[in-house]
Amino acid sequence: MKTKLKSTISAACHSFVSVVYAGAVLLIASSVQAQNLFEADWNSGNIYEFTPDGVKSTFASGLFNPTGLAFDGAGNLFVGEINTWDIIKITPDGVKSVFTSGLSSPWGMAFNSVGDLFVANYVANSITKITPDGVQSTFASGLSRPIGLAFNSAGNLFEIDSGSGNIYEFTSGGVQSTFASGLLNTPKELAFNSAGDLFVSGYHADFYGAMGYIYKYTPGGEQSTFYSGSVNPQGLAFNSAGDLLVSVAVFSSGYIYEYTPGGTQSIFASGLDKPHGLAFQGVVLPVPEPSALVLLAVGATALLVRRRRNLAA
Repeated sequence: MKTKLKSTISAACHSFVSVVYAGAVLLIASSVQAQNLFEADWNSGNIYEFTPDGVKSTFASGLFNPTGLAFDGAGNLFVGEINTWDIIKITPDGVKSVFTSGLSSPWGMAFNSVGDLFVANYVANSITKITPDGVQSTFASGLSRPIGLAFNSAGNLFEIDSGSGNIYEFTSGGVQSTFASGLLNTPKELAFNSAGDLFVSGYHADFYGAMGYIYKYTPGGEQSTFYSGSVNPQGLAFNSAGDLLVSVAVFSSGYIYEYTPGGTQSIFASGLDKPHGLAFQGVVLPVPEPSALVLLAVGATALLVRRRRNLAA
């Protein structure tokens, strides 16, 4: 009877340790899962999906000049249509519906931490806040052709004015301040990296032609040039490795470039038709420093060793 009890306890402890270790492995594996990139093709009216190695597929079609993209916490993709003035919601399996309408040339979009959608209204010079059930309210007004939106880690909303060339910061209560100014001509989009640096795309147009740029701003507002050249950058999005993906519109064609944190450029995708907004699906967490499950597994192993010793005695 005693031998049978020892065997039963030992088997139970082995099972417990195995389950805990399996959980730890699953947690770590899930924390580094790959993200797919989504791109809004202005001319074709398609939303393309790209795997991390650049394999393209059509996620949705039949849209009218799609611009900004944003994912909610449930994995639904929201798309701004510049011509119909609608926001289109697309479920993870590709089912489309009109989420809300009556906006004024919706461009950049961003979700806050509680699921409210913020939309830059290019023509109305305002920012609209939309609750998850579709209720609209004016979050900010008196802007000058607002175009790009992004939230920082503190929950403040950043907006870029393509008319004034200013970047404004808004608290959750709507208090406005100027974060940066002096951007020339056509700034486009905003994106934050994991360190809290803000990246801004756009181009300068003058008598001598157009010159594209991507500026980097530290959280304290210090500006530096991350990229400068003939490319006309549009949408921005960071992947989990910290690389910056940039859509580039060249007349009726376009590319997506990938930049390492050090600024090395490569072509991620080509053959697009005036690409605009970019967005990654979901949020990928960093690999945990030893996780609770790993620590629990170590403790379970120690418990098993101790129990074996007690039973042997």
